[in-house]
Amino acid sequence: MAAKTYEYAVRDREGKVVKGRIDAASQAAVANRLRDMGLAAISIHEVNTKGLNAEINIPGMGSKISLKDLAVMSRQLATMIDSGLSLLRALTILADQTESKALAKVVGQVRGDVEVGTAFSVALAKHSDVFPPLMINMVKAGEVGGFLDEVLVSVADNFEKEVRLRGKIKSAMTYPVIVLIIAILATVGMLLFIVPVFSGMFASLGGELPWATQILVTLSAIMKWSALPMLVVVIAFAAWWRKHKNDRAVRERLDPFKLKVPVFGPLFRKLAVARFTRNFGAMIHAGVPILQALEIVGETSGNLVIERAAKSVQESVRRGESLAGPLAQHPVFPPMVVQMMAVGEDTGALDTMLGKVADFYDEEVEAMTDQLTSLIEPIMIVVIGSIIGSMVIALYMPIFSVFDLIE
Repeated sequence: MAAKTYEYAVRDREGKVVKGRIDAASQAAVANRLRDMGLAAISIHEVNTKGLNAEINIPGMGSKISLKDLAVMSRQLATMIDSGLSLLRALTILADQTESKALAKVVGQVRGDVEVGTAFSVALAKHSDVFPPLMINMVKAGEVGGFLDEVLVSVADNFEKEVRLRGKIKSAMTYPVIVLIIAILATVGMLLFIVPVFSGMFASLGGELPWATQILVTLSAIMKWSALPMLVVVIAFAAWWRKHKNDRAVRERLDPFKLKVPVFGPLFRKLAVARFTRNFGAMIHAGVPILQALEIVGETSGNLVIERAAKSVQESVRRGESLAGPLAQHPVFPPMVVQMMAVGEDTGALDTMLGKVADFYDEEVEAMTDQLTSLIEPIMIVVIGSIIGSMVIALYMPIFSVFDLIE
């Protein structure tokens, strides 16, 4: 028999009314499960998930769970657990008050697993497409060590810093990207709609056009028949890129190139190092074994070069070598990072040193982003002005000889 969704209301051991949802084969199965958990059922009824009461899901609209949602969830969960609420009660409240419907649904499913005795980390691992390995393994360490609330605070801090850094970069890059798009649209618009008008007028008057105007007319003619195919190619590439940008084969070529790009290469490198050290420090602080932590932080760094270096260091540490020694053999890690990690190993404060390195590179990324923004804006204005100005001059050059052609 296919499982159905039931909504129930029960009284817990303290006499409080608790509501929730659970999937089961029948109403009797729900009652038995609640009874096994020592809960007294007040009401149980099937939820209609079809017809007029069904939720309307538009693909791509409201279905994505962002890192910010996970940061808020971790912070709220840590606060409730630290206040003395049970994990089950905290998950129930979280599922009811979470603004993201997609996350609320997942939290409800996690709560259902916890209700039947599944460990919290195992319940999270069932939704590995939503909860990052970093969060799952840190929660597991917190469960084993008995400091789940502290681990969730650490997870929230980690996610919030990542969200803040991403937001800083996005806001800094928004203006240049918008200006570039407007410039491209303006150039294409002039070639498709304005240049042909002048071209027809020049042809009717006869005479030889200046070389700059001839180039512009030729580009306009090419754009006329190639605009539609180019648009199709751009849309097809955008769709392909969205689907395959995280494929291993694509990242094998792209990630090393990103670190070597002029101007932006150092920014990508600092961003990857900041993410690596922050995640590594958080996992070490949570009590995750160092070999397991290296495997996870390599994947979460966002760059395959860092990931390969982490795996190489992992193998060296497994052979009994120090952490900082093998790390120095990989140029992607600056000497300062290696030296501070070596000091952290010697003093037994590796997590603290990694946190300081992460904070330093977070500030470096923010400062570099501001510098790039202040540098890119005037350069783009000059370049765009030069392109549009050159096109206008090329269009008006023949006008100076119009009167001679008319005579």
